[in-house]
Amino acid sequence: MRWGTAIVRGRSMHPTLRDGDLLLVRYGRKPRPGSVVLVRLPEGRPLSVKRAAQLTPDGWWIERDNEADGVDSWLVGAIPLSDVIAVAVARLWPRPRPLRRRRPKPRSCSAPGGG
Repeated sequence: MRWGTAIVRGRSMHPTLRDGDLLLVRYGRKPRPGSVVLVRLPEGRPLSVKRAAQLTPDGWWIERDNEADGVDSWLVGAIPLSDVIAVAVARLWPRPRPLRRRRPKPRSCSAPGGG
């Protein structure tokens, strides 16, 4: 497994992470529910930092910490295992600290596009 870095873009992981935060990531590491992950979203979207909520038969259900901003599995469905690129283990900048796993907050809707 190799190490790398990723820069957070946007506000979808606020308040946990902010636009411009630099993360230390571990490629090839298997996420656990609550892990912050680097994923490839469908439809040509750029790589994104999200939270792995749960493993489903279709792949990882990923969520954003900020329900008001961004894209997650509630909009695009489960992310195939091959599109979960890395697991974030620490924020390196601006204030270095380990990233803790946490369970996403339950949402009122039960399926993508549901009401």
